[in-house]
Amino acid sequence: MFNFNGFNMFPEFARPFSNTYKCYSVSMLPGNERQDVENGGKIIMPPSALDQLTRLNVEYPMLFKITNRRQNRITHAGVLEFVADEGKIYLPYWMMRNLLLEEGDIVQIESVSMPVATFSKFQPQSVDFLDITNPKAVLENCLRNFACLTTGDLVAIRYNNKIYELCVLETKPANAVTIIECDMNVEFAAPLDYVEPNHKAKEEEMQVDQEEDFHEPTGFVAFKGSGMRLDGKKKKNDSISSDSGAGPSTSSGSAPKVARPRGIPDYDHPYGLIKFDRSIRPISDGPDPKKEAEKTAAANASSPFEKFAGQGFQLKKSKK
Repeated sequence: MFNFNGFNMFPEFARPFSNTYKCYSVSMLPGNERQDVENGGKIIMPPSALDQLTRLNVEYPMLFKITNRRQNRITHAGVLEFVADEGKIYLPYWMMRNLLLEEGDIVQIESVSMPVATFSKFQPQSVDFLDITNPKAVLENCLRNFACLTTGDLVAIRYNNKIYELCVLETKPANAVTIIECDMNVEFAAPLDYVEPNHKAKEEEMQVDQEEDFHEPTGFVAFKGSGMRLDGKKKKNDSISSDSGAGPSTSSGSAPKVARPRGIPDYDHPYGLIKFDRSIRPISDGPDPKKEAEKTAAANASSPFEKFAGQGFQLKKSKK
């Protein structure tokens, strides 16, 4: 004869919870305003639901699938409190929008178990989200009020008294995951209204006319001659004109650099445009540098340059 004392022949198994309720937004909840419920992903259920869940021996944490059968929309949520009126539940406004619900519509609540999240990807609905300095830290702090995530949901978070909407593009390892006590990798997609900057247009604006920036020097140019070897041999790439009898001419590779006149920069240039404006502008308080340069060039052109035509001086005066 077997002794079954202390042995449970019929162990208790978790049975699913399923019920229908009238749903309302958190703003319809009696009492003070519950902003903590509006900024999270948890719902408020009646006390009878807690009694039934306890008797059914459901798994903890309690997670539920909320279904709007009329619109065939599904989402998932956790429970925050059991203080609602009998037959009613209260949902955040963003959750009611996802389910296409109106005040007082009937929804079905079922208890479910979900895998722990390992990865999630969000897409901001506005470029204003890019103004946040550390978006991952902000999102992590806001997701503490959530119990689970569902692919396709449009969740709303509050930061600095401003509401940002994020679409859950992807969750792993399933389309519905729990984020309670998990190590989850987060990625962001480009905002919905983000426009890539046109780099080609900026490059075209940054192109500078070479003819405007480079001016051929007029008159005498110092060190414009060519070099000669002491041993009398010709340099590489040098050519001597036999017809004119002139000395070796400078090759194209050793041509003297063209002098660039430096002027006053344009302080009114457009933002983001890099342009080096080396044109000389007239100065109202003094002589015009451009005209002075033209006068000097004309004077040099009229009088031919003579080598070593200057006057010499001695550092030590003679005693005579």
